[in-house]
Amino acid sequence: MKTMADKIIHFNTHLVYKGTLPPGIRIMNPFREQPGVVDIMTTFYKKFYNDTHTRKLILGINPGRFGAGVTGIPFTDSHRLADPCGIIIPGIKTYEPSSVFVYDVIAAYGGPKAFYHDFYIGAICPLGFTSQKPGGKEVNYNYYDSKALTDAVLEFMLDSLRKQLAFGLDTRVAYVLGTGKNAAFIQKLNEQYRFFERIEPLEHPRFVMQYRLKRKEEYINKYLEAFHL
Repeated sequence: MKTMADKIIHFNTHLVYKGTLPPGIRIMNPFREQPGVVDIMTTFYKKFYNDTHTRKLILGINPGRFGAGVTGIPFTDSHRLADPCGIIIPGIKTYEPSSVFVYDVIAAYGGPKAFYHDFYIGAICPLGFTSQKPGGKEVNYNYYDSKALTDAVLEFMLDSLRKQLAFGLDTRVAYVLGTGKNAAFIQKLNEQYRFFERIEPLEHPRFVMQYRLKRKEEYINKYLEAFHL
């Protein structure tokens, strides 16, 4: 019998977007672009998901350049991967503020082993996007930042979500990271396709770190209360 790790690894290593994108938008596939990402991701999921246990789903937006874009693991930079996950990546150092908050939540929950036994963190769009600013600087871009992009990748997102649910996830609830556009989009999808019995929006980790840092403990507690419903 395939473990959840086997299913996740197969999903990640077979992610391909074959559609077109609006001008100026580039798709980011760390599993094909970044050396070593597949090995890092495989080590992580074999460590924490090598079983057939049913987990609840946490849905993010899409990978960012300094989190999953480097490690292949949502909301996990190289620092958090080393401590507390115990997986060291030689020669790679990344810092992602959202990862700091998520791992504070994980610590409060009981640590990575307990948390990842109960939850799987995915994304409504499992591949990321970037755009170029004047001068050539590449920046993160979200699937909802333009209607043209949302429309272009809609079928890819629906197919990807169905495949993630097939890992053996609990569909009674989906915890959605981002109480604004991401939550609204997923709520609308769920009304149409009934993927989940209930959607539970939570403030996005980056929002907390950027705008509510002094109230971080309050938001950690909010996450924990939601997880124990």
